[in-house]
Amino acid sequence: MIIFDRQQISSMIPHAGTMCLLDAVLAWDSVSIRCLSCCHQRANNPLRQADGTLGVISGVEIAAQAMAVHGWLATSSGPPAMHGYLASVRDVHLRIGRLDGIKGELIVEAERLMGDTKGAIYRFLLKGNGLEFLDGRATVLFRAPE
Repeated sequence: MIIFDRQQISSMIPHAGTMCLLDAVLAWDSVSIRCLSCCHQRANNPLRQADGTLGVISGVEIAAQAMAVHGWLATSSGPPAMHGYLASVRDVHLRIGRLDGIKGELIVEAERLMGDTKGAIYRFLLKGNGLEFLDGRATVLFRAPE
């Protein structure tokens, strides 16, 4: 079930047009989010290499966008007063080399492990077709917009 579509997602994060890599929010609560992405199937994906391939590491950006949407939704009183910046990724496990050959949709899950007004740590997972492609942890720092 789609809760928010790509157009609505684009209004929540600073990524628009082809750089918005999420197609839908399927579920969310105060600590987690589950999104759908088909960006790996688009020829105009801005993360593709010059030869047209799309490395699995691009999944980190897909996950980061899910975290950004989660942050926006979790504020519940409108757009967050702070912008989030991906500060680090750790314990990343790449289980395949490329996303461009994957048939079907990608599911990205992000769970906020801890956080406060200065930042948050999320665990993320990118999967599809019953297989896990990428997982890890990310630290997001918050800063007031300039």
